[in-house]
Amino acid sequence: MPVEERVAVVGAGPVGLLSALGLAQAGIPVIVIERASEIVASPRAITYHWSVLEGLDRLGLLEEALDVGFAKQDYTYLDFATGEKINYSLDVLDGRTSFPFNLHLGQNLLAGIALRRLQQFPHAEVRWGVTMRDLMQDGSGVTLSVDGPEGPSELRAGWVIGADGATSKVRRALHLEFEGITWPKRFIVANVRHDFSKHGYARTTFLIHPTHGAIIVKLDKGDLWRCTYSEPLDLPEESIAKRMTAYFDVILPGARDIEVVAFAPYRMHQRAAERFRVGRVLLAGDAAHATNPSGAYGLTSGLFDAFALYEALAAVVRGDVDDAILDRYAEERRRIFLEVVSRRSTTSGSSSTRQIRSSTRPISSVCAV
Repeated sequence: MPVEERVAVVGAGPVGLLSALGLAQAGIPVIVIERASEIVASPRAITYHWSVLEGLDRLGLLEEALDVGFAKQDYTYLDFATGEKINYSLDVLDGRTSFPFNLHLGQNLLAGIALRRLQQFPHAEVRWGVTMRDLMQDGSGVTLSVDGPEGPSELRAGWVIGADGATSKVRRALHLEFEGITWPKRFIVANVRHDFSKHGYARTTFLIHPTHGAIIVKLDKGDLWRCTYSEPLDLPEESIAKRMTAYFDVILPGARDIEVVAFAPYRMHQRAAERFRVGRVLLAGDAAHATNPSGAYGLTSGLFDAFALYEALAAVVRGDVDDAILDRYAEERRRIFLEVVSRRSTTSGSSSTRQIRSSTRPISSVCAV
């Protein structure tokens, strides 16, 4: 295929790499550019709902993903003050779907699995340390202005997928508003090596408390766990580690063998781009929409973007269908985000989200964008 039929993917996170892999498997030349020098390993998404596992299976990734991570059905709500527990399970899905469980796996590990598969295709290329500065499109393709290890250059492709996160340079180059709200809290996500189960925590626990509320999730087959909690924005970021020690003293009383492997502060958003398609450029994942990740809807919705987009775009590039199908992708994925994902994420079972809900604008302000 000529360069005008190549697809450029900006961003080598799971959404970008899965989109690229689907295109490569369909025989479409693809190039991925990523500003980082390797897959970002900071604490990010870790849970994949049962509903996306079929898509991972179609790409040939699920078996390895389950081998690296683990499948899980059990969940618990725990009232920290009273010790009351409410347990529930996904076993109601048994016999109703091929994969009646959720997958626990760090998104960097899923991205690594996808990258290794992508590198097996001679018509797929990944360039690291390359930052997109701007883009210009015409009737036959898109020209990306990029900065790489050798300096500034241009890259030509027939189509572009912007999967470069909530601060997307692709979206900004298209002059699209990212409308919605940002929650008035700082969230701390910490990967911790400690057996939380010794303190009564299930493998996924929604810890309910107005101050100490958290989402506590087992990350791997060993003793690596994830704890996500919130704190006021006016507290200084440079003293997060000190406050984290005090926090763990409360929820893990008497524990002395706690190893914080990595942690990161972040802000939580409910936002969507005003459009997910502009000509030959399409948005996916957090570049298109950002949501409360507490219910695992962030990456789950991004994976559905990837599954829908690579099939539609491959059909367009091959000439099987008119490119109007990409308008359908853009319109439906935006509608689903606003009407389904955004509403559910705002009412997810985290005490942290419930704690801040009363101090933010109602979800109608997000859905009205």
